[in-house]
Amino acid sequence: MNIVILGAGQVGSSLAELLAQESNDVTVVDLDRLQLQRLQDRLDIRTVVGHGSHPDILAQAGLEDADMLIAATQNDETNILACHLAHSLYKTGKKIARVRSRSYLDHPELFDRSENTSAIPIDVLISPESLVTDYILQLIDYPGSLQVIDFAEGKVRLVAMRAYADGTLVGKQISSLSEHLPNNIKTRIVAVYRRNQVVMPTGSTKIKAGDEVFFLAEAEHISIIVNELRRSKERPSRRIMIGGGGNIGFNLAQALEKAHQVKLIDRNMQQSREIAESLDNTIIIHGDVSDKDLLLEENIDEIDLYVAVTNNDEANIISGMLAKKLGVRRVIALVNNQSYVELIQRNSIDVALSADSITTSHLLHYTRKGDTVKVATLRKGAAEAMEVIAHGSENTSQIIGKKIGEIKWPSDITVGCIIRDDKVIIAHRELTIEAEDHAILFLSNSENAAEIANLFSPETKRSWFS
Repeated sequence: MNIVILGAGQVGSSLAELLAQESNDVTVVDLDRLQLQRLQDRLDIRTVVGHGSHPDILAQAGLEDADMLIAATQNDETNILACHLAHSLYKTGKKIARVRSRSYLDHPELFDRSENTSAIPIDVLISPESLVTDYILQLIDYPGSLQVIDFAEGKVRLVAMRAYADGTLVGKQISSLSEHLPNNIKTRIVAVYRRNQVVMPTGSTKIKAGDEVFFLAEAEHISIIVNELRRSKERPSRRIMIGGGGNIGFNLAQALEKAHQVKLIDRNMQQSREIAESLDNTIIIHGDVSDKDLLLEENIDEIDLYVAVTNNDEANIISGMLAKKLGVRRVIALVNNQSYVELIQRNSIDVALSADSITTSHLLHYTRKGDTVKVATLRKGAAEAMEVIAHGSENTSQIIGKKIGEIKWPSDITVGCIIRDDKVIIAHRELTIEAEDHAILFLSNSENAAEIANLFSPETKRSWFS
């Protein structure tokens, strides 16, 4: 696929790296010549120095022959105009724009061409702040969770949990999980990470304290399963403190204030006043999130969850570590620098998340071959979970009409479940794949994604079967 990316910031750079690794032809456009040179030194890509919304620069980038434009600069107007030009000048097939301002996001009709053909021609609108807000809200819904990913339009969820010594299942075989759940609740553990090494699970695999356990289940059953894996003393987060009153902090407070006791700290006086005028039940505090005396004054030791979402990684890390030291039970911090994430994860910050990683993950399925509905990157991009549709017939497909246990899958693949006619079927060796099935898969090696796409695409049969 021929892809033009506007913007060599963290989102653009992350996308360029992932897409180049998957044998796409990638061109990155940015005004920063030095940043482009750094990318070109380590990736097999083209770069163009210039303004992403200028027609001559788009022409130099080869937009005329591009299959997709991803406009991911820091400027909303640049991204919107570039998509408009791509549509007007080249009829580019897929146009994706990063838009951050609530002024635009509050008016989705501006981009809805199904209702208005004169609307702005953007096929996919992405807001990193909205994606991060939704991501954090799901972590709050499931106490102790490390990652929560929806599949099949929310019917199925993949959840990562840390197994603690006082959890019900620690020391027991995976096959015993069903003994602790009601008969109508089915789940499948698709991977276990132990000391950063993947353990492909079987029924006899024993869960140990400290394991990171990934399991799939219907969304309505997740809470019951989470209760079996989490600490016995862990309770829902009712008292929440948010560090940072930008788009993410504001959206979080707005979503949480009706059902939780919420405090929000922001160092900008004007922004604090504006937030106070817009929210009803949130306590707004003007001050520095890293001010120990301020945190103590606000009874930080009584807070269940501290969420650090300022636009500064260092402030989020320091305030998160300080909050933990002062007695907060759980800390979530927004940290975009991946080298920081590796240092602090599992130290004093419970969950370190990256807006860029979440955004990149959200976009990946648009670039995949075959009918890939969704892709989620896991374990800092080393692993993936994906939803893919089986098309074709027994005569044209390599997998349709075959039992899961008969198919020679790429190594380190776990089939989690199948969605058929809106029904969720937990996978097992004797389950036969039918046309139009949605399969949810876990890949411990993301490099196997291309093979999966080939397996699920209708084509002449090859010798994939054991």
